[in-house]
Amino acid sequence: MANDFYEVLGVDSEASAEEIKKAYRKLARELHPDLNPDPTASERFKEVTKAYETLSDDQKRRMYDLGFSGNAASSAGFGFGGLGDFVDAFFGSTQQRGPRSRSRRGQDALIRLDLELIDAFKGISRDLTVETAVVCEVCDGTCCTPGTAPTVCSMCRGRGDVQAVQRSLLGQVVSSRPCPQCSGFGTVLPSPCAECAGEGRVRTRAMLNAQIPAGVDTGTRVQLVGRGEVGPGGGDPGDLYLEIFVKPHKTLHRVGDDLQSLITIPMSAASLGTTFDLKTLDSTEKITVKPGTQSGTVVTLRGKGMPRLRREGKGDLHIELVVETPTGLSEEEKELIKKLSEIRGEDKLELEPEKINETGIFSRLRDAFSR
Repeated sequence: MANDFYEVLGVDSEASAEEIKKAYRKLARELHPDLNPDPTASERFKEVTKAYETLSDDQKRRMYDLGFSGNAASSAGFGFGGLGDFVDAFFGSTQQRGPRSRSRRGQDALIRLDLELIDAFKGISRDLTVETAVVCEVCDGTCCTPGTAPTVCSMCRGRGDVQAVQRSLLGQVVSSRPCPQCSGFGTVLPSPCAECAGEGRVRTRAMLNAQIPAGVDTGTRVQLVGRGEVGPGGGDPGDLYLEIFVKPHKTLHRVGDDLQSLITIPMSAASLGTTFDLKTLDSTEKITVKPGTQSGTVVTLRGKGMPRLRREGKGDLHIELVVETPTGLSEEEKELIKKLSEIRGEDKLELEPEKINETGIFSRLRDAFSR
């Protein structure tokens, strides 16, 4: 059997993958035992097939070009292995060699979870259906058909890596690479599990329960340890992260742990004063409006805001009062207001612009637009 696979296929060492495939097909048609009764054709066909299997695989071809013959290192290699291999050859390897495990930790997963404000206020238990990877029930994560087991790789003899001897100006350099036959595992699967295709895990829909603590806000991530997908080879599962999105509320606006609300009251109530009931997220509170209350007045209810996440206490609820100017007045109402205006001396006004200061109208407008 010839030693040079390129000569066996009749191509040069720079041949492309397509040229190698074309050469193999031509020789296969000539030498296949079903088509060629010549006794020597069968041996030639095996030789051609072995050459094609090596040169058609990028990893195996690269190892062959480096001088690796299949079971041991060859001194006919070409190329250079890189600084790490050079240092290993002359000063000893600084990293541990050996086969890598088929079992690896699974990836973490991230999903979005939409909540109402009341759910974020109280905390909630939520059942979720997720697409994930679980241990294959057929092979129990072994990756093999039941009754079989991985076998030692014939190429690397279980080491997980192969060596090649390379010539350089300083002499021969021995370099190591992951074994192309077993991909560095040191073992091969003679009969991969048909259910998981040798992965040791399968994708499925799973139901899980998530406990969402009180006080979460949009952007909060809740970590569920070990609830992510199972890793290859039945490896430990990763973590599942829930990214919270709190939907806007109809009447409450959240700023950190505080809540803001806007209440419109009649002009008469603002003038004379009044009380009214306000329903918060967890109670009903009585709000007192003092006589002469101006539009923009803020009433603060301490401890009626959002719970502080994983801390004691709550934020505040700030209620801004807006005084409504009446419209669509009847003639009787107009006469009454006109009379009030005359009594208060407001029927003839002489107005001047307000002095600009931090508590003036411009400050209030700035605060309103910054919310």
